[in-house]
Amino acid sequence: MFYQLYEMNHAALQPFRVYADAVRFFYSNPLNPLSKTMWGRSVAATAELFERTTRRYGKPEFGIASTEIDGKEVPVVEKTVWSRPFCNLMHFEKHGARRPAEPKLLMVAPISGHYATLLRGTVEAMMPHADVYITDWADARMVPLAKGHFDLDDYIEYVIEMLHALGEGTHVMAVCQPSVPVFAASALMEARGDRFAPASMVLMGGPIDTRSNPTAVNQLAEAHGIEWFRDNVVMQVPWPHPGFMREVYPGFLQLSGFMSMNLDRHIIAHKDFFMHLVKDDGDSAEKHREFYDEYLAVMDLTAEFYLQTVETVFIEHHLPLGKMMHRAEPVDPAAIRNVALLTVEGENDDISGLGQTKAAHRLAPNIPDSMREHYMQKKVGHYGVFNGSRFRAEIVPRIVDFINANSGRKRAASGPRLVSSSSR
Repeated sequence: MFYQLYEMNHAALQPFRVYADAVRFFYSNPLNPLSKTMWGRSVAATAELFERTTRRYGKPEFGIASTEIDGKEVPVVEKTVWSRPFCNLMHFEKHGARRPAEPKLLMVAPISGHYATLLRGTVEAMMPHADVYITDWADARMVPLAKGHFDLDDYIEYVIEMLHALGEGTHVMAVCQPSVPVFAASALMEARGDRFAPASMVLMGGPIDTRSNPTAVNQLAEAHGIEWFRDNVVMQVPWPHPGFMREVYPGFLQLSGFMSMNLDRHIIAHKDFFMHLVKDDGDSAEKHREFYDEYLAVMDLTAEFYLQTVETVFIEHHLPLGKMMHRAEPVDPAAIRNVALLTVEGENDDISGLGQTKAAHRLAPNIPDSMREHYMQKKVGHYGVFNGSRFRAEIVPRIVDFINANSGRKRAASGPRLVSSSSR
């Protein structure tokens, strides 16, 4: 009923949002003399702030129309090349001049509330160097119950299917939460002798072993049993959404958690936005709009995926303890021998603490030293690991060099493992 109450409140505010939008238009219209006054801009700013803080933000667009290669602008077309009920695989297809033998890069976006468009900057930074594909995950409330369920095991299976669809020699990049399913998928594929296992995997700010430098997020999970999460955050999608009656972890609850972690920062940002509007500082106001249009757009997660992830990754630590299973099949990272591994962490990451991603190297001892690398970026937090100026200037070149160094490499013949999983 809580989700239904949220929907009813949102609907009840719709007339007020319409009125506020009309007021904003009236007092910001250049034909209105009041729009040039401090009072007029204050009224317009108040109306816009109310409308923006009470609206529901829809899924943003990637909006990547071109990229630059060797100083030349190259047109880009977005295409869906693989599809399942809970995910579309998007290809950023370049037309015109492009480098020969571009490596294929599967970018796996997190299912953690925000849409895959949160990685727009990551995609843009990698496009000049690779043929980029990205997982565009579906909002669970938009998927009818008849389409089935989706859990962590399905996530791993999706990754394996996508690697099969893209073919041999594909590289994979996992940003944050998908580090675990990507790592698990690589281990399973190697254990099966699957020739479509990735040539390399780049794990960025991911919770491989949350026992290392646990953050507030990790401590919250450990402080409550899985039953607490099932009883307090799982709700049914209300009518009239297509996913009516599906059990989910609602996006608005996730957004509440995101905002509460840095509430003072968000309050100051909105106060500054109001003052930018009053002072007619259009550029600063537009930057605020662009950031929060993305940040406030959230989606629902299926309850089975959320609960299995919390229990497996954050409470029971199945992967680092050697207990993780994919359905009836054990996940043994020691099977990984042919997939090169690059891990990237941020010095000030408050979501995935230092050492949590680096732990992948310890869990996969049979990867040759020449095919593994760890990098810690100074002076960045969680989002700085995959976006921003330091990401573009310092992290991207390392990723590109690593991918290029491990492209076209022949896979080693399968044979006995050098180190068993029990040595972990």
